Amino acid sequence: MGKEIYFDENGDLSTIYRIVNWQMNPDGNVIQSKIGSFSTSDALDKAMILNSSLIVWPTEDQQQVPRSVCSESCHLGFRKSAMQGQPSCCFECVPCLQGEISNQTDSFNCFKCPWDQWPNYEKSRCLPKPFEFLSYEDVLGATLAASSFISSIVPLLILKLFIKNRKTPIVKASNYSLSCLLLVSLFLCFLCSLGFIGYPEQKKCLLRQVSFGLVFTLCVGCILAKTIMVVFAFMATRPGSSLRKWTTFRVSYSIIFIFCLLQFILGVAWLSIAPPFAQYNTNIRPELIVVDCNEGSPLAFWTMLGYLFLLATISFIVAFLARRLPDSFNEAQFITFSMLAFLSVWVSYIPASLSAQGKYTVAMEIFAILTSSWALVMCMFLPKCFFILFRPEINSKDNIMRKN
Repeated sequence: MGKEIYFDENGDLSTIYRIVNWQMNPDGNVIQSKIGSFSTSDALDKAMILNSSLIVWPTEDQQQVPRSVCSESCHLGFRKSAMQGQPSCCFECVPCLQGEISNQTDSFNCFKCPWDQWPNYEKSRCLPKPFEFLSYEDVLGATLAASSFISSIVPLLILKLFIKNRKTPIVKASNYSLSCLLLVSLFLCFLCSLGFIGYPEQKKCLLRQVSFGLVFTLCVGCILAKTIMVVFAFMATRPGSSLRKWTTFRVSYSIIFIFCLLQFILGVAWLSIAPPFAQYNTNIRPELIVVDCNEGSPLAFWTMLGYLFLLATISFIVAFLARRLPDSFNEAQFITFSMLAFLSVWVSYIPASLSAQGKYTVAMEIFAILTSSWALVMCMFLPKCFFILFRPEINSKDNIMRKN
């Protein structure tokens, strides 16, 4: 044919191929339209010449390239799911479930993250879970810590006021020694809430609930001893009464000691049988690691609160029955209001703590501690401080005994 041919190093002929596109003309006949070429003799990057604008595709607009499958590829974070009654090339892209990732395109399976990791937003890789606990750096924790510290100063100021005016009738009538012990216990009540803030270490978990139970038992025990002393003091004034010997400070301190001893025994039994411990909790919020204290025995925790509730209830009932005693022993009225407020706070705490989660459970208990302590301070001491500071003319023996 008059053409020059030659062979390559493999003994093959050097060939140029036409690239054609089968197209249908207006007459309905199929023609082969040349759209490019491929040469076996040229370098690989220059071997193909293609004019894609000349291609006519068998799609609706003739410019859209048809897909070789009936489904798009599944991106990261998705997995393939076969469509019933469809070919294997047809599938659905299903998002990975919570806590699972897919780090490959067109993956058939999703993989669970380790317990201490959680998927990113795209569910393409696992990231370390953040830790959550009520810390001093947190706004809520810092606010509660500041409130606890500032509140603890108030009983000390009242104690200083009582010591300075210990010989005045109002301070004497309120049982000076028990009032001082009660103020010290209230100071400890405010401070014990600080043990619930910060990283829950093992020692902190062991001591925080037990110390809370002991200081509040001391506090409520002082109020109950005050109530009993009010009743004894009134009954001892009757002619021929043998109760005068029961109105000494030794009796009141013995009552407080017995109440605290029972709470101490309960705390020791709790720490011996099922002590609290620190734990990493992933059940509350799976995307976080909540660091909290497991109380060890919920029965022991609620028994401790129940014991406090019992003491407060007894004190409330006795004070309520003694509220109409002569005005010289009118502290029963203050005790009635203080115990009513105390019981209201802790009864409200029960449903609130059960509905809260994570660090907010701890915050609810701290709030209950601060609120109940403030209720005792305001109901027991605020009226007395007002009269001592602003109405000193009332703070006289005649007014206390109502002999004017």
